[in-house]
Amino acid sequence: MHFKSAMILYKADDALMCKVFATTLRGAAQDWFHTLLSASIGNFKEFAIIFTKEYTSYKTVRKHADHLFNLRKKPDESLRDYLRRFKAQKANIIGCNDQVASSAFKKGLPTEHELYRELAITPSQTLVEVFATAERYALWDDDCIAAKKACKQVDHLTKQASQKSNKFEQKARGKRRSRPQEGSSETGTFTEFAIPIHLILAQVKDKLWVRRPPPMKGDPSKRDTSKYCAFHGEHGHYTNN
Repeated sequence: MHFKSAMILYKADDALMCKVFATTLRGAAQDWFHTLLSASIGNFKEFAIIFTKEYTSYKTVRKHADHLFNLRKKPDESLRDYLRRFKAQKANIIGCNDQVASSAFKKGLPTEHELYRELAITPSQTLVEVFATAERYALWDDDCIAAKKACKQVDHLTKQASQKSNKFEQKARGKRRSRPQEGSSETGTFTEFAIPIHLILAQVKDKLWVRRPPPMKGDPSKRDTSKYCAFHGEHGHYTNN
C-alpha cells in the first residue's frame, strides 16, 4: 500500500512498477525474489498477488470496532490518560463508526464517574462532542489530582516537622543538671538546653503536657517591669531565668 501510494503517478507502467518494487526488497525478501522463475511475472498485479501470498502471515490483523468495548478506565488511571489511550486504539480501527465509539467510550467509564452520568443524560452527542466533554472533565480531574498531591506533600512535611520536634523535645528533656535558682540558696533540678528557653517555649507552649506555673509570689508593684517571663506571663525576671 505504501509503495502504490509512492508510485501513484507511474501506476500505469507495469514494467516500471515491477522493477522499482523489486529494489525496495531487503534481506530474506530479496532472497525470495531471486527464487522466482525468469519471466514468470507478466504485470504488477501478478507480482502483488505472489508477494502478498508469500508474506500473508506477516500481515498485521486489524482490530474490529468491537475491540473498543474491551477498554476500561483503570482505577488508578487519570481521565486524561484513559482518553488518550482510547483515541490511540480507535485510530487503529479503519472505518470505525462514531456512534459505536461513543458507546464504547462511555461503557469504559465507571458508572459512578461524573462524566458517565453526563454522557448518559445526553446520549445523542457526536463523537467530537463526547471527546470535547471528556476534555473538560479531564481538566477538572487534573486539578483534583494536583490538589491531592499537594495535600500529600503538606502532610509529609508536617509529619517530618512533628517527628523532628518530638526528637528535639526528647533530647532536651534527657539532658539535666543541678544548679541553684537565681536569687535563692535552694538547689533544684533543671534542664540545660543548647538554645534559649524562650525559643523552646514558643514551640511547645500549646502542648498538652506543658503545665503553667502558679502565680509568682511577692508584691507585683516591686518587680522589675523591664523583665518579662513568657512562662509565668508576668514581669520580674526573664523567661530564660
